[in-house]
Amino acid sequence: MSENVTLPKQQGPTDKPAGEPLLTVEGLTKHFPIYGGFPFKRQVGAVKAVDGVDLTVHAGESLGLVGESGCGKSTTGRLITRLMEPTAGKITYAGRDITRANRKQLAPVRSEIQMIFQDPYSSLNPRQTVGTIIKSPMEVNGINPPGGRENRVRELLETVGLNPEHYNRFPHEFSGGQRQRIGVARALALEPKLIVADEPVSALDVSIQAQVVNLLQKVQDELGIAFLFIAHDLAVVRHFSQRVAVMYLGKVMEVADRDSLYNRPRHPYTHALLSAVPEADVDTGKKERIRLAGDVPSPVNPPSGCRFRTRCWKAQDKCATEEPPLVQISGNREGHLTACHFPEEPSTEARTEDVVMDPALAALEEEHGSDD
Repeated sequence: MSENVTLPKQQGPTDKPAGEPLLTVEGLTKHFPIYGGFPFKRQVGAVKAVDGVDLTVHAGESLGLVGESGCGKSTTGRLITRLMEPTAGKITYAGRDITRANRKQLAPVRSEIQMIFQDPYSSLNPRQTVGTIIKSPMEVNGINPPGGRENRVRELLETVGLNPEHYNRFPHEFSGGQRQRIGVARALALEPKLIVADEPVSALDVSIQAQVVNLLQKVQDELGIAFLFIAHDLAVVRHFSQRVAVMYLGKVMEVADRDSLYNRPRHPYTHALLSAVPEADVDTGKKERIRLAGDVPSPVNPPSGCRFRTRCWKAQDKCATEEPPLVQISGNREGHLTACHFPEEPSTEARTEDVVMDPALAALEEEHGSDD
């Protein structure tokens, strides 16, 4: 197998958001209470998993959400789909405030916002056939497509690259990649306008990841579905997403279009994440590897001011007393937002080509292209 292969630049999505804002998240917060005391328990603290997140997803676009494990990415996705109740903030979908909507009010929205879960093994009921799993959302929402539900399920199986004859098989008869395709088919059953993909390829072998990513790309291109693509693999995010948001300890640190963020990162944390991505030529020695000091602080007691300051090489006194707002700074392209008092200077040497896929993933990507 060859050395790291450069991710083909021409295969990525377009850079500009498509359509009007479909989803707007403002100040989204989720705190999990911590109880202690004896004999009477009381709240003694809270895990600040998500602490004031602002995001926008346009109709038909894909927004990548990246960051270290435990930064609150998956919790944000579950809050947006209302699988969790937010502590504070506002979620606006298609002009409707769904933050505190009850079950009845959410019913028409449920069919338009779907989720692809991270684990393709635990997200499917092992006692139900594939046909029942994919058909269930239609039954719950009272949808009777032309030709019947079974015919629709078989069409969806074919759409995601599976044999329609797999209708009566059980999940244990499929591989991990095939199970994730079933999860995609289930998400498509209600013809949603927005899909929250929670690390959809992280549990798969690298040889299968490109197939699933290409499948999602094909679905988006053909059906115009918007995606919130949650992942920690920066190469996969760059390939799939038009815009990227970087999270750290429950906060969004930087938001920009794909090429602007990968070529000209302004937040030190984003710079550190990108420096850890393998180079196209490991022998050049041109790329500086940034090694962050210390561990990620506890979300129970995050640092004051900027949450990244305890690991940041540019931190000053101001960083400890004032939380930097997420705003556009001088020298940024329009729409490039950064939450930093002392942002990095844009590098003229940064290149999109430095972001590479795993060799096996890149080879399969080249073999299958977008026809998977």
